[in-house]
Amino acid sequence: MLELADVRAAAKRLAGVANRTPVLTSRTLDGMVGASVHVKAECFQRGGAFKFRGAYTKIASLTADARSKGVLAYSSGNHAQAVAIAAHLLGTRATILMPEDAPTAKVDATRGYGAEIVTYDRWTEDREELGNRLAADRGLELVRPYDDLLVMAGQGTTALELLEDVPDLDLLVVPVGGGGLMAGCSTVAKALRPGMRVVGVEPETGDDTRRSLAAGKRINGGVPRTIADGLQAIEPGELTFEVNRQRVDEIVTASDAEIVDAMAFLFDRLKIVTEPSGAIGVAALLAGRIGPQGGRVGVVVSGGNVGVARFAELLGSD
Repeated sequence: MLELADVRAAAKRLAGVANRTPVLTSRTLDGMVGASVHVKAECFQRGGAFKFRGAYTKIASLTADARSKGVLAYSSGNHAQAVAIAAHLLGTRATILMPEDAPTAKVDATRGYGAEIVTYDRWTEDREELGNRLAADRGLELVRPYDDLLVMAGQGTTALELLEDVPDLDLLVVPVGGGGLMAGCSTVAKALRPGMRVVGVEPETGDDTRRSLAAGKRINGGVPRTIADGLQAIEPGELTFEVNRQRVDEIVTASDAEIVDAMAFLFDRLKIVTEPSGAIGVAALLAGRIGPQGGRVGVVVSGGNVGVARFAELLGSD
């Protein structure tokens, strides 16, 4: 089980390497939500998303021999970029298995960071099976996007920083895909402030974690069709599910239309560019999906990796 000590150890590894991202506020947002809202802007993290925290923590923990052989990851984009950057910083090479329909901006950025890209069809092929086989064939260390204790610990440093800046939060809102960010953040939240409510947000069409928690077992919902490409996990991770079933109070959803509204709001009012996956927590708050609040709310904006053409396309359709 992931513990606070693991997250603190990750924070030491990341000190001076990861960006300490800002916590932003808006009186307009406070008024609309009915609470004092504190936005942890991971769109300003290296690689444009929180994923760098976990990728670097994992790769930095490998032996020199393992790093000399290289690493492999599978990802639709944010984890891909994070692994590519971390591998470069730590003197190793990265191979990334990416879906053929991954956003062009994320593919170009991953390749630009020096990674080799291997593509697959996300609708007909199993990325975990392909990734495990490719890693074994090439003798590479697999860096999973969420189902790894070191990766989860790294992601948890997001909440560790947030609670250092705003220690008296009453509610923490976190995007949920495979569950690594939520597992890390919920571990920190419940350890440092046991009475805090922890709520995850999934796409309306991809609520596999919500259904899994309700059923008491992991449910494979298939690849969801949503603009939130970073949250298209087909089921919760085995390790992340065990953490989240104990430490998460509730999972809610947000629609694609609500996500676009949140992206526009964050651009207009907080002057930040967010990708759909990154804006989903704010979307749920603005749409009233989490109910009456009051008090102090922390919400993680998990990333900002969206190309200008796609950003304009999404907001133009609103």
